[in-house]
Amino acid sequence: MASTSGSRHDGVTERIRNATITLYNENNSLLGEVRKATSLMKEVAVDLERDNQSQMVMKLEDAAMQLSEAYGDCTHYSSSIESIGNSYQPGTELTDFKKLLEGEFVKAKAASSSVPQKESLMRQFREAVWNVHHAGEPMPGEEQEDIIMTSTQCNLLNITCPLSGKPVTELADPVRSVDCKHIYEKKAIMAYINKSKNKNGRCPVAACPKILKAAKVVCDPLLRVEIDEMRSMNKQSSRPNVIEDCTGLDEEENER
Repeated sequence: MASTSGSRHDGVTERIRNATITLYNENNSLLGEVRKATSLMKEVAVDLERDNQSQMVMKLEDAAMQLSEAYGDCTHYSSSIESIGNSYQPGTELTDFKKLLEGEFVKAKAASSSVPQKESLMRQFREAVWNVHHAGEPMPGEEQEDIIMTSTQCNLLNITCPLSGKPVTELADPVRSVDCKHIYEKKAIMAYINKSKNKNGRCPVAACPKILKAAKVVCDPLLRVEIDEMRSMNKQSSRPNVIEDCTGLDEEENER
């Protein structure tokens, strides 16, 4: 009888775990869409700023701020869902999952009052608009060091695959560990994990203690969005050199 009860208990726990994984992925897909929308709004705001449409830019900034607030809440919900999936154990009474999720949300928000990604979204929006007419100048209330630090912020934990050595922006099939969040080329990491079946399949990133499992190394909904953002940042940082080179070419043509 005890064995039957224990198997039911494990079955319920597994179903809840699977349900939270599905919800977690769906919520992260929403986070990805919010980031795409904010990036599009940033591009529109830059075009409007070039046309000196300041009022429209301000309205877009207000809308982007609302999106970033929603992004912060969704991030806390992702943490809450993940926490429930990792720790839930059925009791003798029916579980009020709505109440449980709300409680976890409050705890997640209290534990992390700020969401770095949310702050980064608005920082990038304002910086892009500011640079239309003030490129290279500190934004009001900031020093030059602040600009360098925030303009190079990246949400990716590692920028090169520890196995192939390729930058993550050049990976053909990028995947990320669910546990440690490190990024790899899929073919390389799967071969590494398969060779480690009878050993410790430790993450190949130096000093990372996490043990990798094939089922938990995936292309999560946010990964490609974050890689695209990094490509965009790399293009922006290299743009001054491109402009300088083009100017040089123009001068040579004029001399001819």
